[in-house]
Amino acid sequence: MTGPTTRENPFDPPAELSATPPLSRLRFADGSLGWLVTDHATARFVLSDDRFSARMDLIRSPIRTTEPAQVPGAFLFMDPPEHTGYRRLLTAQFTLRRMRALEPRIAELATRLLDELTRPADLVRGFALPLPSLVICELLGVPYAAHERFERASHALVDPALPEPERDAAGEDLFGLLAEVVAEKRRSPGDDLLSGLLELSDDEVMGVGVMLLFAGHETTANMLGLGTFALLRHPAQLALLRANPDLIDGAVEELLRHLSIVQYEVNRAALVDVEVAGQVIAKGDPVLVSIPLANRDPSRFPDPAALDITRNTSGHLAFGHGVHQCLGQQLARIELRIGFSALLSRFPGLRLAVPPEDVPLRTGRGIYGVDALPVTW
Repeated sequence: MTGPTTRENPFDPPAELSATPPLSRLRFADGSLGWLVTDHATARFVLSDDRFSARMDLIRSPIRTTEPAQVPGAFLFMDPPEHTGYRRLLTAQFTLRRMRALEPRIAELATRLLDELTRPADLVRGFALPLPSLVICELLGVPYAAHERFERASHALVDPALPEPERDAAGEDLFGLLAEVVAEKRRSPGDDLLSGLLELSDDEVMGVGVMLLFAGHETTANMLGLGTFALLRHPAQLALLRANPDLIDGAVEELLRHLSIVQYEVNRAALVDVEVAGQVIAKGDPVLVSIPLANRDPSRFPDPAALDITRNTSGHLAFGHGVHQCLGQQLARIELRIGFSALLSRFPGLRLAVPPEDVPLRTGRGIYGVDALPVTW
C-alpha cells in the first residue's frame, strides 16, 4: 500500500478503497503484510481494545519504508500506563472551560482575517491556514513570528512525495523551533500551555509541543478549507445553514464525518492474537483503521455519501476513538464553528472564483484538503 489517492468525487474516500471488505489484508510500504479495517464497528473495536498497540516500534506506516524513532513526550505513540500520565497532564490544560474562554479571541482573529481579505482571495492562505495557526501559537505560547517556519516544516513532514530524509529534516526543524521556545519558557514562564508542562523534561515538552503544533494547525486548517469547498458544492445544504445559523454545530459534525481528512488511516499493532470479524489478527501484525471509510459505513450512517447537516452524526470517528481520541477536539470544534459562521455571515455571496475542477487538492499528503481555494463574493 502506497496511499490510494484517486477520487471520483473530491469529497469522497479514495476510489481504490471503495470496494474493500471490512477487514482485508494489505501490504505496507516496507513490504510487510498487515490488515486494513474499513467498517465502523470493527474500527471502534480495534481503536478501543488494549490488545492493540500504538507504539512507534510496533506499528507500520503506509507511506514510509522505515519508522522514525520513538520521541519523548509523543504520547500519541504510547500505550498505557505511559500514555496515561501524559494524557492526564494534557487534559488539565485542555479543559472545556479553558477552550471556551478562547472563543472571544478566536472570533476576534477570525474577524480580523476576514477584514483583510480582498477579492478574489485564496481562502486557504488568507483565512483557513492563519486562523488555527494564530490560535495554536497563542495557546502554546509560541511566537507567531515563527508560524511560517512551523507551517513549512509540518507540511513537509506529511508529504509522502518528498524523500524520507527531507521529511526527517522537517521533523528536526520543528524540534529545533520548540527547543528555542522551551528554553525561553524556562527563563520566563507565562500563562500558556507549554509553560504548564515545565515539570516535564525539555525533550518531553518538545515532543508534546511538536505534536500539538502539528495537530492543532494542520488538521483544522484543512477542515476549514475543504469544508468551505464542500458547502459551496452543496448549495442546498449551504442555503439551509445560512437560513438556520443554529444548525452550525450539526454542520460541523457532519463535515467532520463526511470529509474525514485523516487520509492515511490510523495505525495499530496486535500485542497478542486477536479474533476480529471472524479472522485472526496475529500477534505483531500491523493494522490500519480507515477513518474515512468507517465514517461512510452505511450500517452506521444511512446514505453515507450524502452531506446532510441535519444528520445524527453521533459516534463518528473523525477524532478517533478510545484512549487516543483527539485531546484537542473541543478546540477544533470551536474554531470550526466560529470560522464557518464568521465566513458565511460576512460574505453572503461567497462563491468559487474558479471552476470546481480547478481547485487544487492535497491528494499527496497524510492530511487531505485543498492547497488553495480561490473565492470571490
